[in-house]
Amino acid sequence: MTILALDVGAQRIGVATANVIARIASPLVTIPNNESIVETVQQLIAENDVEMLVVGLPRGLDGQETAQTQTVRDFVSNLQQTIGDFPMQFQDEALTSRKAEEELEARGKPYQKGDIDALAATYILDDYLQENAGAIA
Repeated sequence: MTILALDVGAQRIGVATANVIARIASPLVTIPNNESIVETVQQLIAENDVEMLVVGLPRGLDGQETAQTQTVRDFVSNLQQTIGDFPMQFQDEALTSRKAEEELEARGKPYQKGDIDALAATYILDDYLQENAGAIA
């Protein structure tokens, strides 16, 4: 089973993938969040033989819902209307972008904002795999 994770931002979406047997998440790509985003996600699902989506859910520092939380929920709702009953799960994305930026800075090599997004999606997927280890086959 292959899982695709999305770190949804206003301009870009970081994408990561993992096979549940290997349980190793890897950055895949960063895609623009534009009018063709649903088609782009569908294409990634088909190209990577994906059976499930995990979407990072942003919250405030105290766990409260924010405007960005609702934006991501709306994004997923729009995606579900097009894709249908495709399995999708939310995963808390607390501090994943900050952690990704710190890791990239520690590497000492140049990087772009899209690299942060794709690595953040990897952390989201890692967290999901760890928290659901017994439930995923």
